[in-house]
Amino acid sequence: MGSGDHDCEWREQAESLAIQLDAAQKTIAAQAQTIQAQSESLSTLSEQFASVKDTVEKLQRHVFGKRSEKITPLATAIRDPARAEADRIAALQTRRENAEKKRQLVTRKIEHKVREDQKVCPKCGGHEFSKLGDGAMSELFELVPAIVERQLHIQEKLRCKCGETVITADGPTKVFDKARVGPTFMAQVAVSKCADALPLHRQAKAYRRVGVQVNDSTLGDYFHRTAEITKPISDRLLDVIAEKEIVLADETSHRVQAKGKTRRSWLWSFIAKDEDEREMIAYVFSPSRSSETPDRVLEGTAGKLVADAYKGYDRVTLPGRRVRAGCLAHVRRKFFDGQSVAPDAAIQAMVFILEVYRIERAALDADLLGTPEHLEMRQTESRAVMENFKAWLDAERPRHPPKGPMGEAISYAVGQWDALTLFLTDPHLPIDNNASERALRVAALGRKNFLFVGTNEAGENRAGLYSLIATCEANGVNPVDYLADVLIRVQTHPASRIDELLPYRWKPAAPQ
Repeated sequence: MGSGDHDCEWREQAESLAIQLDAAQKTIAAQAQTIQAQSESLSTLSEQFASVKDTVEKLQRHVFGKRSEKITPLATAIRDPARAEADRIAALQTRRENAEKKRQLVTRKIEHKVREDQKVCPKCGGHEFSKLGDGAMSELFELVPAIVERQLHIQEKLRCKCGETVITADGPTKVFDKARVGPTFMAQVAVSKCADALPLHRQAKAYRRVGVQVNDSTLGDYFHRTAEITKPISDRLLDVIAEKEIVLADETSHRVQAKGKTRRSWLWSFIAKDEDEREMIAYVFSPSRSSETPDRVLEGTAGKLVADAYKGYDRVTLPGRRVRAGCLAHVRRKFFDGQSVAPDAAIQAMVFILEVYRIERAALDADLLGTPEHLEMRQTESRAVMENFKAWLDAERPRHPPKGPMGEAISYAVGQWDALTLFLTDPHLPIDNNASERALRVAALGRKNFLFVGTNEAGENRAGLYSLIATCEANGVNPVDYLADVLIRVQTHPASRIDELLPYRWKPAAPQ
């Protein structure tokens, strides 16, 4: 028998084992692929769960909690106990200023005489009393309801002795021909709607209570006439803001009436300061949120634009135009939302941001804002904090799912890093866009009360009046006095001197 015909039991077992081993390896490889796919699926589900959990928590805060963000306000977070005495002195000064304002109120002295039946001395029974000093004085603040005055203007007529000439005195100055209300009335309608978010039908109801029979459509006519007459001033205000080196911008949605429904529109805010640090605020109405509005407003200008990461500002910040500056408050808010999945990491990120705000507060307390010393603080202290923050972000980024709340917060901060650190090069540049958000609160309140505007033209009129009234309030100017004055003056004021009527430069007209 040859060697090739030898029947070996071990060889058969080896071949069988080799076949089994090959099958096992294929099974293991298939299972490994299945495990990898399941792992990837689990990772995806984990990210989706984190995102859904974050959304649910936001909705719970919105429905069951306060509508405003529950994050600790920055002013509270950076408060230094060592400044307690300075804060106490500042609060005392504020109380003194408020007391002085009260003393400047219209004051009426009301004398209370002793009744005749009280003029009896319980000791001697006498009835003869003499005055003792100026009397006991007490202070009482009482509300005197507003009144609408009906004025009858009588124009004197004179005739010459010859009987050929008759002269009639000038009549009252009116905002427009056949006007039946004065400029202060029209100004109050606009301010009540724009500053106090009081709808016209509520204003009409209040006027009817004091005897003025007026409907909301008539008040609407006064409102839009006020906007149209003052449009040269509001347009000029927007142009002045666009010319400034640093401009802050933001936007919020609004509703416009459409056939059978409403459609979404947008209100944009643009803010700047002049050389004397006086704040200017302008609003622009737009049917859409496209980049057309900021591009048109800031066309042909250069400088810096403080805004969030919205893509609508990208065209404004192209090379050769404006440089984009970021908002640390937006970053802080995103990390606050990230606490739902990674509380320790989110708190650490907010600590970095708060340290920058503490440095800014120190500059404010030392009266160094905008000075070379302030720039030095930013380039040394603030830069060190931001560099540590960036190193922390790079190290932390791989530890969080990119689609989760914490991963999105880190991606936002890293993606905006050049814009977020631009403040290190300019002591005049704000580190956040909070001023723009504050400016839009009045629009948010109006959105709840007005619900919508009737037309695009109505939205533009409201934006123009928002601009003038908000700038008045930012500079301590009474908007009713301002509008009542410029409603008359702007119609004959030289266009070359329109800047004199801007709210932050306005001086009341000399009495005639």
